[in-house]
Amino acid sequence: MKIRDAKDCKLDHRNIPVNGVLDGKRYTDELHRSWIFRTVGYGNGQSQWKDIMSNLRLVGYDHVVSIEHEDSLMSSEEGLKKAFQFLKGVVITEEPGEAYWA
Repeated sequence: MKIRDAKDCKLDHRNIPVNGVLDGKRYTDELHRSWIFRTVGYGNGQSQWKDIMSNLRLVGYDHVVSIEHEDSLMSSEEGLKKAFQFLKGVVITEEPGEAYWA
């Protein structure tokens, strides 16, 4: 089964009307881009990531989630640490129990 990557981005709603969502500026021109790569949890919050992890479970995926770090605002080490801590709170790790309420 294919490994799923945990990767995040932040949309800049001030720049989207100017540049569109397919902004082709250099990734290091963060201030003027419509979106930038962010460490997991810095682009989208827990609610979004809980939905992602829940949907992976719904379709039967129960394997590796690999953190992909391309955040130009953080070092690789800091970004990895923060992503790991964030994902610990949203990844579903245990098998569901029997649906006793059914």
